[in-house]
Amino acid sequence: MTRIKDIIQHLESIAPLAYQESYDNSGLLTGNAKDDVTAVLISLDVTEQVVEEAIELGANLIVAHHPIIFKGLKSLTGKNYVERTVIKALKNDIAIYAIHTNLDNVHNGVNKKICDKLGLVNTKILAPKSAVLSKLVTFIPVNAVDKVKDAMFNAGSGGIGNYSECSFTVVGDGEFKPDEGSNPTIGRTGMREKVAEARVEIVLPSYLANAVINSLKNAHPYEEVAYYLSSLDNKNQQVGSGMIGELNTQLSGLDFMHYLKDKMALNVVKHTQILDKKIKKVAVCGGSGSFLLPAAKSKGADIFITSDYKYHEFFDADGDIIITDIGHYESEVYTKDLIYDILSEKFSKFALNLSKTVTNPISYL
Repeated sequence: MTRIKDIIQHLESIAPLAYQESYDNSGLLTGNAKDDVTAVLISLDVTEQVVEEAIELGANLIVAHHPIIFKGLKSLTGKNYVERTVIKALKNDIAIYAIHTNLDNVHNGVNKKICDKLGLVNTKILAPKSAVLSKLVTFIPVNAVDKVKDAMFNAGSGGIGNYSECSFTVVGDGEFKPDEGSNPTIGRTGMREKVAEARVEIVLPSYLANAVINSLKNAHPYEEVAYYLSSLDNKNQQVGSGMIGELNTQLSGLDFMHYLKDKMALNVVKHTQILDKKIKKVAVCGGSGSFLLPAAKSKGADIFITSDYKYHEFFDADGDIIITDIGHYESEVYTKDLIYDILSEKFSKFALNLSKTVTNPISYL
């Protein structure tokens, strides 16, 4: 049987929890990770109605984009919809897992889904994150270099953009003297030894540091492994906020608005003045993305698509770009399909269900 922790492990291999924002609360919110999975319900939000839907389907796991528990709960008395939803899930042994800003921040996540809906090409992260990469330097006898590097690559190191298994190697002389109590692979106790060694440097996601170091130690032939780890300020082009891409064919501002409404199934779009220039480069951010406007402008976007814009923030377009607010729910509703695709490529022994409950709290007249 597949257990909840198997689902979690796969989801977090795509969108590691380390990439969620500091204010977020992604992860397993209710339930026991060791329980077997009967069926999964996939939803944008978790409400009482969604939990009822899970009960009717016989699903004991809800995977949602938005965490139902966002701020700390000090009681569970049913005084609001959050507490009532959590109580109903607990009473019916339904686990709730949230995959929120960590799924927003990966290159094949929420914003890539929006880009795909709009048919954008040459897509890139709009605002890549820094301080999420590390560099590992180690020293390996030359006859063991390939074995040790392969182990570190398999643990997740060596990726740079669209390239994998990247490293730098230079050969030199390593010297050491095994002291009393040592058990050297090469050399004798009390005698200084000189060995041809390779200095190997590899970049890795910081959250994988322990796994990569363990793989290094397990594969390395020495009793004591010399290495050092340092944090990098480099931006990780595969991790960050928003996304920018291009249309295959440029459109007028008005034509693009109709195209946007059609592709995203929108009833209404709020926007700033439609500028007298063609739309080619498009920036997007699912959910609340006004903080990314400077990045969209600096990358030369003709239009910025997001949600939750405040009245005065629309003035910041300043004639340089078109700002479009398509609604929070509307910008992220296709995240359900994204999660379904992620799970369906790995799991087939139980039912995956897309929630039919419309959780959008906003109505339009």
